[in-house]
Amino acid sequence: MNIFIMADMEGISGIINSAQVSQTEPGYNEGRMLLVRDINACVEACHEAGADKIIVRDGHGGGDNVVWSELSSLADWYIIGNTGQKRFPGIEECDAVILLGYHSMAGTPGGILEHTFNSRVIQNMWINGVKAGETAADAINAGEYGKPVILVTGDDKVCKEAKELMPWVVTAEVKRGITWKGGMLLPPEKAYRLIKEKTKEAISKFREMKPLVVEKPPSS
Repeated sequence: MNIFIMADMEGISGIINSAQVSQTEPGYNEGRMLLVRDINACVEACHEAGADKIIVRDGHGGGDNVVWSELSSLADWYIIGNTGQKRFPGIEECDAVILLGYHSMAGTPGGILEHTFNSRVIQNMWINGVKAGETAADAINAGEYGKPVILVTGDDKVCKEAKELMPWVVTAEVKRGITWKGGMLLPPEKAYRLIKEKTKEAISKFREMKPLVVEKPPSS
């Protein structure tokens, strides 16, 4: 099977501060390396689980956050930089989607770095009258291509959000939110081990997963 990994930053293991996810802030270089380490753990697990092709997209901000030289060579392609209107380039050739390092929707109490897309212009978002965040939006986007989201990683709040949206999905809780900029974090090696374990579990349960499809045309 072929896997598409969409990687955000706020839900990555070890990230608890906005300075780690913004190119203009101190701490960003650390955040980039933490992003790479979660990606590599997930890619390695996909490979070990027998994935035939692995496509990874840097989906945070401008899409140019990864440290290219540090990425695992086990992936087939890394999508880096501006992809225009294409949110999931190459998804057509994949069977399933992993949302790696995601965060809870705007307004979630205790969600680490919770927001929905651009917090400066979007306070809340609804899809067919149901409040939604980036997990829902990207799962629905993937569902348009008939592809299920099989794994979501991030804090406990986004994991709960994902389960409510897709009861069948596997989640990897690498941290627990206390405030917008603080929480309880698994130690690095435990976090990477959890990501690998849950990635393999998700792939093994692929046949149980469903694409997330909403009534069309969607409304706010």
